Amino acid sequence: MVEMNIIWLRVAAGLYSLGLLDSIFTIIRRRAQLFRFALGAFSLGVIFHLVSIVEQGIAIGRFPASGFYESMSLCAFLIAALFLFIFWRYRLESLSVFIFPLAFVMALVASLGGGPVPNTWASQTVRNAWLITHVVLVLLGYAALLFTAVAAVLYLLQERELKRKKPRSFSHRLPPLGTLDELITKFMGVGFVLITLAIVVGSMWAFVELGTRWIADPKIGISFATWGIYLAMVFLRISAGWRGRKAAILAITALGCCALTWVAHAQLPNALMR
Repeated sequence: MVEMNIIWLRVAAGLYSLGLLDSIFTIIRRRAQLFRFALGAFSLGVIFHLVSIVEQGIAIGRFPASGFYESMSLCAFLIAALFLFIFWRYRLESLSVFIFPLAFVMALVASLGGGPVPNTWASQTVRNAWLITHVVLVLLGYAALLFTAVAAVLYLLQERELKRKKPRSFSHRLPPLGTLDELITKFMGVGFVLITLAIVVGSMWAFVELGTRWIADPKIGISFATWGIYLAMVFLRISAGWRGRKAAILAITALGCCALTWVAHAQLPNALMR
Protein backbone atom coordinates (compact mmCIF):
# COMPACT_ATOMS: atom_id res chain seq x y z
CA MET A 1 0.00 0.00 0.00
CA VAL A 2 1.32 3.46 -0.93
CA GLU A 3 2.01 5.68 2.09
CA MET A 4 -0.08 8.85 2.35
CA ASN A 5 2.93 11.16 2.19
CA ILE A 6 3.84 9.65 -1.20
CA ILE A 7 0.26 10.14 -2.41
CA TRP A 8 0.36 13.82 -1.41
CA LEU A 9 3.74 14.22 -3.08
CA ARG A 10 2.44 12.70 -6.30
CA VAL A 11 -0.58 15.01 -6.16
CA ALA A 12 1.85 17.93 -5.79
CA ALA A 13 3.87 16.68 -8.76
CA GLY A 14 0.67 16.45 -10.80
CA LEU A 15 -0.18 20.06 -9.96
CA TYR A 16 3.38 21.15 -10.74
CA SER A 17 2.99 19.53 -14.17
CA LEU A 18 0.52 22.29 -15.08
CA GLY A 19 3.36 24.73 -14.51
CA LEU A 20 5.49 22.65 -16.86
CA LEU A 21 2.70 22.90 -19.45
CA ASP A 22 2.70 26.69 -19.10
CA SER A 23 6.48 26.77 -19.57
CA ILE A 24 6.18 24.66 -22.72
CA PHE A 25 3.61 27.05 -24.21
CA THR A 26 5.80 30.01 -23.26
CA ILE A 27 8.89 28.46 -24.85
CA ILE A 28 7.17 27.41 -28.08
CA ARG A 29 4.86 30.39 -28.57
CA ARG A 30 7.03 32.90 -26.68
CA ARG A 31 4.16 34.28 -24.68
CA ALA A 32 2.51 33.17 -21.46
CA GLN A 33 -1.05 31.90 -21.94
CA LEU A 34 -1.73 29.70 -18.92
CA PHE A 35 0.38 31.45 -16.32
CA ARG A 36 -2.39 32.52 -13.91
CA PHE A 37 -4.00 29.10 -13.99
CA ALA A 38 -0.61 27.36 -13.71
CA LEU A 39 0.43 29.63 -10.84
CA GLY A 40 -2.72 28.73 -8.91
CA ALA A 41 -2.13 25.01 -9.46
CA PHE A 42 1.54 25.43 -8.56
CA SER A 43 0.62 27.21 -5.31
CA LEU A 44 -1.82 24.44 -4.42
CA GLY A 45 0.91 21.93 -5.22
CA VAL A 46 3.22 23.61 -2.71
CA ILE A 47 0.55 23.13 -0.02
CA PHE A 48 0.19 19.42 -0.79
CA HIS A 49 3.98 19.15 -0.91
CA LEU A 50 4.23 20.67 2.58
CA VAL A 51 1.59 18.23 3.85
CA SER A 52 3.65 15.37 2.40
CA ILE A 53 6.83 16.51 4.12
CA VAL A 54 5.13 17.07 7.48
CA GLU A 55 3.33 13.73 7.33
CA GLN A 56 6.53 11.92 6.41
CA GLY A 57 8.38 13.59 9.28
CA ILE A 58 5.70 12.51 11.76
CA ALA A 59 5.71 8.96 10.39
CA ILE A 60 9.48 8.46 10.66
CA GLY A 61 9.94 10.55 13.81
CA ARG A 62 12.62 12.86 12.41
CA PHE A 63 13.19 15.66 9.97
CA PRO A 64 12.87 14.10 6.49
CA ALA A 65 16.13 15.26 4.95
CA SER A 66 18.25 12.10 4.81
CA GLY A 67 18.67 9.99 1.73
CA PHE A 68 18.42 11.00 -1.90
CA TYR A 69 14.64 10.98 -2.31
CA GLU A 70 13.90 12.81 0.94
CA SER A 71 16.48 15.47 0.09
CA MET A 72 15.11 15.81 -3.43
CA SER A 73 11.58 16.32 -2.12
CA LEU A 74 12.67 18.90 0.44
CA CYS A 75 14.79 20.76 -2.12
CA ALA A 76 11.92 20.83 -4.63
CA PHE A 77 9.59 22.22 -1.96
CA LEU A 78 12.04 24.95 -0.94
CA ILE A 79 12.59 25.97 -4.56
CA ALA A 80 8.84 26.12 -5.21
CA ALA A 81 8.10 28.02 -2.00
CA LEU A 82 10.94 30.48 -2.63
CA PHE A 83 9.64 31.13 -6.14
CA LEU A 84 6.18 31.96 -4.76
CA PHE A 85 7.72 34.41 -2.31
CA ILE A 86 9.84 36.05 -5.01
CA PHE A 87 6.86 36.30 -7.33
CA TRP A 88 4.70 37.77 -4.57
CA ARG A 89 7.42 40.30 -3.72
CA TYR A 90 8.86 41.20 -7.14
CA ARG A 91 6.40 39.82 -9.73
CA LEU A 92 9.17 38.07 -11.68
CA GLU A 93 6.90 36.06 -13.95
CA SER A 94 9.71 35.18 -16.36
CA LEU A 95 11.42 33.11 -13.65
CA SER A 96 8.61 30.56 -13.95
CA VAL A 97 10.07 29.30 -17.25
CA PHE A 98 12.95 27.87 -15.22
CA ILE A 99 11.28 27.06 -11.88
CA PHE A 100 8.10 25.31 -13.08
CA PRO A 101 9.89 22.52 -15.01
CA LEU A 102 12.60 22.16 -12.37
CA ALA A 103 10.13 21.79 -9.48
CA PHE A 104 8.02 19.29 -11.42
CA VAL A 105 10.93 17.02 -12.39
CA MET A 106 12.41 17.09 -8.88
CA ALA A 107 9.03 16.31 -7.28
CA LEU A 108 8.44 13.54 -9.82
CA VAL A 109 11.80 11.94 -9.05
CA ALA A 110 11.19 12.22 -5.30
CA SER A 111 7.73 10.63 -5.64
CA LEU A 112 9.25 7.55 -7.27
CA GLY A 113 11.40 6.86 -4.24
CA GLY A 114 8.69 5.66 -1.89
CA GLY A 115 5.83 3.25 -1.80
CA PRO A 116 5.75 -0.29 -3.15
CA VAL A 117 8.04 -1.09 -6.06
CA PRO A 118 6.33 -2.73 -9.06
CA ASN A 119 7.42 -6.34 -9.41
CA THR A 120 7.23 -6.43 -13.18
CA TRP A 121 5.57 -4.99 -16.25
CA ALA A 122 2.03 -5.92 -17.19
CA SER A 123 3.45 -7.40 -20.39
CA GLN A 124 6.66 -7.43 -22.38
CA THR A 125 4.90 -5.52 -25.14
CA VAL A 126 4.03 -2.64 -22.79
CA ARG A 127 7.60 -2.61 -21.45
CA ASN A 128 9.14 -2.43 -24.92
CA ALA A 129 6.62 0.15 -26.17
CA TRP A 130 7.35 2.39 -23.18
CA LEU A 131 11.10 2.11 -23.78
CA ILE A 132 10.75 2.74 -27.52
CA THR A 133 8.70 5.87 -26.78
CA HIS A 134 11.50 7.13 -24.53
CA VAL A 135 14.19 6.40 -27.12
CA VAL A 136 12.22 8.05 -29.95
CA LEU A 137 11.62 11.19 -27.88
CA VAL A 138 15.32 11.36 -26.99
CA LEU A 139 16.39 10.97 -30.62
CA LEU A 140 13.93 13.60 -31.83
CA GLY A 141 15.11 15.95 -29.09
CA TYR A 142 18.74 15.42 -30.07
CA ALA A 143 17.87 15.99 -33.73
CA ALA A 144 16.26 19.32 -32.85
CA LEU A 145 19.30 20.28 -30.79
CA LEU A 146 21.58 19.28 -33.66
CA PHE A 147 19.75 21.68 -35.98
CA THR A 148 20.01 24.31 -33.25
CA ALA A 149 23.76 23.82 -33.06
CA VAL A 150 24.13 23.91 -36.87
CA ALA A 151 22.22 27.20 -36.98
CA ALA A 152 24.42 28.45 -34.15
CA VAL A 153 27.63 27.60 -36.03
CA LEU A 154 26.32 29.33 -39.14
CA TYR A 155 25.38 32.34 -37.00
CA LEU A 156 28.91 32.61 -35.64
CA LEU A 157 30.39 32.27 -39.13
CA GLN A 158 28.08 34.89 -40.60
CA GLU A 159 28.71 37.25 -37.72
CA ARG A 160 32.47 36.87 -38.16
CA GLU A 161 32.26 37.50 -41.88
CA LEU A 162 30.13 40.61 -41.44
CA LYS A 163 32.76 42.04 -39.13
CA ARG A 164 35.51 41.55 -41.70
CA LYS A 165 36.37 44.46 -43.95
CA LYS A 166 36.39 42.12 -46.93
CA PRO A 167 33.92 39.27 -46.39
CA ARG A 168 34.73 36.08 -48.25
CA SER A 169 32.53 34.98 -51.13
CA PHE A 170 30.77 32.15 -49.26
CA SER A 171 29.34 34.58 -46.69
CA HIS A 172 26.74 35.71 -49.24
CA ARG A 173 25.35 32.18 -49.32
CA LEU A 174 24.75 32.08 -45.57
CA PRO A 175 21.27 32.96 -44.22
CA PRO A 176 20.82 36.38 -42.57
CA LEU A 177 21.57 36.63 -38.86
CA GLY A 178 17.92 37.30 -38.06
CA THR A 179 16.84 34.10 -39.80
CA LEU A 180 19.48 32.03 -38.03
CA ASP A 181 18.53 33.53 -34.68
CA GLU A 182 14.89 32.61 -35.33
CA LEU A 183 15.87 29.04 -36.22
CA ILE A 184 17.89 28.73 -33.01
CA THR A 185 14.87 29.80 -30.97
CA LYS A 186 12.43 27.42 -32.69
CA PHE A 187 14.59 24.31 -32.66
CA MET A 188 15.74 25.00 -29.10
CA GLY A 189 12.15 25.17 -27.86
CA VAL A 190 11.03 22.02 -29.68
CA GLY A 191 14.11 20.13 -28.52
CA PHE A 192 13.54 21.10 -24.88
CA VAL A 193 9.93 19.89 -24.98
CA LEU A 194 10.96 16.54 -26.48
CA ILE A 195 13.85 16.03 -24.05
CA THR A 196 11.60 16.89 -21.08
CA LEU A 197 8.98 14.37 -22.18
CA ALA A 198 11.76 11.81 -22.68
CA ILE A 199 12.98 12.43 -19.11
CA VAL A 200 9.49 11.88 -17.69
CA VAL A 201 8.84 8.71 -19.71
CA GLY A 202 12.34 7.37 -19.05
CA SER A 203 12.09 7.98 -15.30
CA MET A 204 8.86 6.02 -15.05
CA TRP A 205 10.24 3.18 -17.16
CA ALA A 206 13.38 2.98 -15.04
CA PHE A 207 11.32 2.97 -11.82
CA VAL A 208 9.29 -0.02 -12.94
CA GLU A 209 12.37 -1.75 -14.37
CA LEU A 210 14.83 -1.14 -11.52
CA GLY A 211 12.74 0.00 -8.55
CA THR A 212 14.30 2.61 -6.27
CA ARG A 213 17.76 1.70 -7.58
CA TRP A 214 17.07 3.44 -10.89
CA ILE A 215 18.46 6.79 -9.80
CA ALA A 216 21.91 5.26 -9.17
CA ASP A 217 22.27 4.32 -12.85
CA PRO A 218 24.98 6.57 -14.40
CA LYS A 219 22.92 6.91 -17.59
CA ILE A 220 20.12 8.47 -15.56
CA GLY A 221 22.46 10.95 -13.89
CA ILE A 222 23.96 12.04 -17.20
CA SER A 223 20.49 12.45 -18.71
CA PHE A 224 19.31 14.69 -15.88
CA ALA A 225 22.52 16.75 -16.04
CA THR A 226 22.01 17.27 -19.78
CA TRP A 227 18.38 18.22 -19.23
CA GLY A 228 19.45 20.72 -16.55
CA ILE A 229 21.90 22.37 -18.95
CA TYR A 230 19.22 22.47 -21.62
CA LEU A 231 16.78 24.04 -19.14
CA ALA A 232 19.34 26.71 -18.20
CA MET A 233 19.99 27.40 -21.89
CA VAL A 234 16.29 27.84 -22.62
CA PHE A 235 15.82 30.08 -19.58
CA LEU A 236 18.72 32.33 -20.53
CA ARG A 237 17.40 32.49 -24.06
CA ILE A 238 13.74 33.18 -23.26
CA SER A 239 13.86 35.08 -19.97
CA ALA A 240 17.32 36.65 -19.73
CA GLY A 241 17.35 37.71 -23.36
CA TRP A 242 20.51 35.89 -24.40
CA ARG A 243 20.65 36.07 -28.18
CA GLY A 244 23.23 36.19 -30.89
CA ARG A 245 26.70 34.97 -29.99
CA LYS A 246 25.85 33.94 -26.41
CA ALA A 247 22.88 31.84 -27.50
CA ALA A 248 24.94 30.23 -30.27
CA ILE A 249 27.72 29.23 -27.87
CA LEU A 250 25.14 27.84 -25.43
CA ALA A 251 23.57 25.73 -28.17
CA ILE A 252 26.92 24.24 -29.18
CA THR A 253 27.74 23.50 -25.52
CA ALA A 254 24.39 21.77 -25.02
CA LEU A 255 25.02 19.63 -28.11
CA GLY A 256 28.32 18.48 -26.61
CA CYS A 257 26.54 17.44 -23.42
CA CYS A 258 23.90 15.59 -25.42
CA ALA A 259 26.67 13.72 -27.26
CA LEU A 260 27.80 12.33 -23.90
CA THR A 261 24.24 11.33 -23.09
CA TRP A 262 23.95 9.65 -26.49
CA VAL A 263 26.99 7.52 -25.70
CA ALA A 264 25.55 6.63 -22.29
CA HIS A 265 22.24 5.59 -23.89
CA ALA A 266 23.88 3.53 -26.61
CA GLN A 267 23.09 0.35 -24.65
CA LEU A 268 19.38 1.11 -24.24
CA PRO A 269 18.28 -0.72 -27.40
CA ASN A 270 19.83 -3.87 -25.91
CA ALA A 271 17.20 -3.70 -23.16
CA LEU A 272 14.59 -4.51 -25.77
CA MET A 273 16.20 -7.91 -26.24
CA ARG A 274 15.78 -8.94 -22.62
